[in-house]
Amino acid sequence: MATQDVKLPDIGEGVTEGELVKWLVKVGDAVKADQAVAEVMTDKATVEVPTPVAGVVKELKLKEGAMVPIETVMLTVETSGSQAASNAPTKAAPAPSPAPVAAAAKAPPPSAPATSVMSSSRGGLEVYPPAADSRVLATPATRRLAREMGIDINQIRGTGIAGRVTREDILQTKGGATTATTTWTKPTAAPIKAAYQGTPGAAEERVPLRGVRKKIAENLQMAKQIIPHFTLVEEANVGELVRMRSQAKEAAEKSGTKVTYLPFVMKALIATIREFPMFNASIDDQASEIVYKGYFNVGFAADTPNGLLVPVVKHADHKTILEISRDIQDLASKARDGKLALEEMKGATITITNIGSVGGLYATPIINHPEVAILGMYKIQDKPLWNGTSFDRGQFMNFSITCDHRLIDGAVAANFMKAFVSRIENPSRLMLDMM
Repeated sequence: MATQDVKLPDIGEGVTEGELVKWLVKVGDAVKADQAVAEVMTDKATVEVPTPVAGVVKELKLKEGAMVPIETVMLTVETSGSQAASNAPTKAAPAPSPAPVAAAAKAPPPSAPATSVMSSSRGGLEVYPPAADSRVLATPATRRLAREMGIDINQIRGTGIAGRVTREDILQTKGGATTATTTWTKPTAAPIKAAYQGTPGAAEERVPLRGVRKKIAENLQMAKQIIPHFTLVEEANVGELVRMRSQAKEAAEKSGTKVTYLPFVMKALIATIREFPMFNASIDDQASEIVYKGYFNVGFAADTPNGLLVPVVKHADHKTILEISRDIQDLASKARDGKLALEEMKGATITITNIGSVGGLYATPIINHPEVAILGMYKIQDKPLWNGTSFDRGQFMNFSITCDHRLIDGAVAANFMKAFVSRIENPSRLMLDMM
C-alpha cells in the first residue's frame, strides 16, 4: 500500500489561502479519484477540493475553520500500488462548473442495505450511489446532495438549462418515487428535551463564526465603519409597470425565461444614473480621489442558504430586459448552489436589494463598499387612488436609496429619486432612454 498527500491547490484569482469550511469525508471513508473531499471558502466563493487518487482516507490534517495556505497538505489517502499517483498539484473544482468525476462504479446488489454507502473489495472500490457520469450536468453541490440522499443522479432527467439536474430535481425524486435502486431513509428525529431549568449560561449554544457568514460580517462591518450612511424613501405608482411586466412575462416564458420586476428597475436605475453620475462612482481613500465609472455593472442581493451574496450583471446598459432576466436567472441559480465564481461577484458599480420579494415596507440597506449607493425595492401594495372624481384601485411600491454622504448630499439624493420614480411610473420612457 502507498499513501498520497492531498494539498490545497492554486485556486487562482490571486488567492493565497482559504478557509476549510467543511470536510466531506472522514477517516476510513473509501474515495474515488476526483471525488470532492473538502469545501474551502475564499472571499465569497466556495470551491470543492478533489482527491487525485482513489483509496481510503487515512488522516485529516486540519480542523474545520482552519485557514489553509495553498500547497498545504490537507489529508492523506492510502492507495494500492497501481493507484498511486504523482505528487503533482491537483486542481480545485472551479466555482461555476461541476468538479470532474470518475465513471460510475458497479452498484452493489439490490439487497445491499441503504446505510451501506461505500465498501471496498479486492477488485476495486464499489460505490453506491454510483458517481455521476461525465455526461450528467449538475453542480458539485447537487451531486453531493444526491450522494447524501442515496439517489443515483445518472437516472434523473434534469429540468434545468441544457438538461442540467437541479437541486429541486433531487428533492422531488426524494419526495416521490426514487429512481435509485436503494431508498434513502430519513434520520430519526432527536427526542424533544424538557424545558431548561438551570442557569442562563448553560442554555446558550456557541458555534464558530466562519465561512460565508464570517465574510459577510467582515464586509458589512467595514462598510458601516467607513461609510456615513443615510437613506431616503419614495413611493411610486407602479400600475403601468405591473402591466408592462405582465406582458413581457408571457412573451418571455415561451423561451423559458422568467421575467421579474428587477430588470425593469435596473434599466430605470441606469437611465437615472446617466443624469446623476456620482451614483456610479467610488471613493479612493488612499489617493483622495473620486472614481467615476463609465460602465454599468449592477449587483443584486441574493438570499441563499449560505447567506447573502451579491452576483453582478455585467454591462447591463448594453443588454435587453430579456438578456438581463437570463443573467439574473443564471446567477441566482449559481448563488443558491454556492457555486458563483469570484469574477461573478466582482466589479459592481451599484447594487439593488429586492426586499419586496420577501416582504417589508422599507429598510435601511448597507452599501456594498466601495460603491456609494444601494437601491432598495419593496413589496407592491394595493391602495386607493383618487382619479379626480372617485377612488380606483392603485398599485404602489416603495423604493429607498441609501447613499455615502461623503459624496452624495441629501438634496441630490432627493432629485435622483424624483427622476427615478418618474421612470418607474412611466416605464415607456425606458424605450426613449435606450434609443
